[in-house]
Amino acid sequence: MAAALLALALLAACGGSRHAAPPATRALLRRPPTPAPPPVAHKRALLVVTVIDGDRWTRLPGAFVRLWGRSARTDRHGVAEIRVPWRRPLPVSVSVRGYGARTVYADFRTHRKVTVRVYRPELQWPLYGVNGTRTQSQDFIRMRPPFHIVWAVPMGGLIEFPAVVSDGVAYIGNYSGTVRAISMLRGTVLWRHDTARTKMASSPAVVGRELVYHGMNGDVFVLDRATGRLLWHDDVGSPIESSPIVVGGIDYFGAWNGRMYALDLRTRRLRWSRELGAKITSSASIAGGLLYIGDYAGRLWALSPRTGATRWVGRVNGRIYGTPAVAGGRVFAPSSTGGSLTAFTTGGRELWRFTAGSYVYSSPAVSGGRVFVGSYNGVFYALSAASGRVLWEVGTGGAISGAAVVVDGVAYAGSFAHRIVGVDALSGRVLVRFPHGQYVPVSGDGMQLLFHGYSTLFAVQPLVRHHEQPVTRVTAIHRPLRHRER
Repeated sequence: MAAALLALALLAACGGSRHAAPPATRALLRRPPTPAPPPVAHKRALLVVTVIDGDRWTRLPGAFVRLWGRSARTDRHGVAEIRVPWRRPLPVSVSVRGYGARTVYADFRTHRKVTVRVYRPELQWPLYGVNGTRTQSQDFIRMRPPFHIVWAVPMGGLIEFPAVVSDGVAYIGNYSGTVRAISMLRGTVLWRHDTARTKMASSPAVVGRELVYHGMNGDVFVLDRATGRLLWHDDVGSPIESSPIVVGGIDYFGAWNGRMYALDLRTRRLRWSRELGAKITSSASIAGGLLYIGDYAGRLWALSPRTGATRWVGRVNGRIYGTPAVAGGRVFAPSSTGGSLTAFTTGGRELWRFTAGSYVYSSPAVSGGRVFVGSYNGVFYALSAASGRVLWEVGTGGAISGAAVVVDGVAYAGSFAHRIVGVDALSGRVLVRFPHGQYVPVSGDGMQLLFHGYSTLFAVQPLVRHHEQPVTRVTAIHRPLRHRER
């Protein structure tokens, strides 16, 4: 009987426990299992890249744009749209047929659009003399007078050698050793590098992402083109007036001590150097596998760029101060004290000699079968490249010391009369007299030309972009001058 009562009590207790469970517990028991969270998707953004010709300001269809591992081509409006995982900043790489490839880092924090400017290599002016042959002739830029001034920037000292230009930026040094990077579009100073304890009597050279220049204290300087930061320098122990020419990573130049140098910019070591025996102020030219340079003993040297070995030596009738130009199988060497210009074959045979009767410090320009050179007698000459015959001559009113330059069929010379004259290369008709000048006349790019005053750099553009224009004097300022640094 007692056992039966115990069993009945246990059954009652079990039933009472089931019915007494709280509602929350019952709901929890009925809830289905929680599914696993979905994978987190990376944030993606639509980025818009517009590609334009940096010189001509036209949009470029068909440009290949690569961004964060994805790529697209620009449409007929020069625009490419790419959706990428959100990262900032992003490297944007652009390549277009006929233009130099370019990579920029774009920061999309404020907006998701970027414009990339690319440039045609043939419209740039990356070194003194335009190219390695030092012909001082830009055969692809199309700009003729009359001009109007776009901007002007003071250089803080004498401009003895011209600016070089690449990818929308002009790089120029003054005699005091200050190098500036200037926006070709706006004339703003992007950066300034002051070289301590040296003067500068040459142009820099653009070499990839670097800028190379020489100092009168004997140093070779290498700067970051984007920032002007000094990357490294080397000292050869003697003043350098040669403007750099860099081929295959080798900088070739001469110095006052009469030595010729081949400096490897990658290893920062000399490939070779050799004694030529007389002071060198000339810059080197390279053409047809030979290196040409003049010295104060009146010798024109043809050397092997690889070893520095002599291939031949030509002689002129006085010191060679300026730079030889090579064109059409001929080498043209000026003589300062001899007051002459001598033409040789690239094999070393003398062809002809023109005598101006006064110092010829001016480096010659060669274009269209003609040679253009100035003299201290104040006369600007055009000669036949084949015979040396005088085709025309123009008085400038002052001694001509700097190189002649030819752009779009116009030959330019600066003079100590503080002006630049521009002459039609064929007819000898004066097209423009610019009221500022001293040593060098002109450089530039496909956007605009740069006229060099005594200590101010001017940017000019044609009033009308077609050929045959009337004679003009560039005196009016058609836009406000900008004298700014930042």
